Amino acid sequence: MKLESLLQYVDAYLGVPDHPDYPHALNGLQVGGPEEVNHVMAAVDASEASIAAAVEAGADLLLVHHGLFWDGLRPVTGRRLRRLGPLIEHGVALYSAHLPLDSHPEVGNCALLGRALGLEPRGRFAAYHGVDIGWWGELAVPVDVAVLGERLMDVLGGARVHVIPGGPAVVGRVGVVTGGGASYTVEAAALGLDALVTGEGSHHTHFDAMELGVHVLMGGHYATETFGVRALAAHIADRFELRWEFLDQPTGL
Repeated sequence: MKLESLLQYVDAYLGVPDHPDYPHALNGLQVGGPEEVNHVMAAVDASEASIAAAVEAGADLLLVHHGLFWDGLRPVTGRRLRRLGPLIEHGVALYSAHLPLDSHPEVGNCALLGRALGLEPRGRFAAYHGVDIGWWGELAVPVDVAVLGERLMDVLGGARVHVIPGGPAVVGRVGVVTGGGASYTVEAAALGLDALVTGEGSHHTHFDAMELGVHVLMGGHYATETFGVRALAAHIADRFELRWEFLDQPTGL
């Protein structure tokens, strides 16, 4: 598969050119690679360890959710060189998709986590610069928040889930914003949601939840954002007959 053709497809499929994001996200191709792609590796983060594993595995393309340049303009020395150097030396392309992958209706982190929890999608919320990132839906059978917490833990492969029990006794309407989505607690409450499922939040999230009457369940930034890169890699591998694998490097955060 030609790398250029693959990139054109992924950019269009995720809507990368028109999707707003943080200035340092730099969605799309971040490091060029070989003309042909046969082996794709997916990881949540473009860390030194992820890049070393991609090189060792002989991958042609590394798909990540969190790219290389979150710390802004930096000299290509130290950590930056240790990340970029192996990619260039071994001809491994690096492609990053942040908010476009959180929000996507098919391979997005939020949609996939919601489906895994048994939510029937009802609508969007949690906009960033006018584009909704999160999804909310309804459980076919409402449950106690403790049951929802256990379900989330199972879906996340046993990851620790922190529950702020600020909402009603029975949970039916649930919003999902993966990663650092607890900042949307106020919006979740305004929408009349019973619970917000996310990765992590600030200290004040506890009081937001308790005082606004909504449960907040935090399963970890990393754990809630493994869904998208895996689904995207599987999608393009199936469509273009490529080999793919997922590199799991949990941070516990």
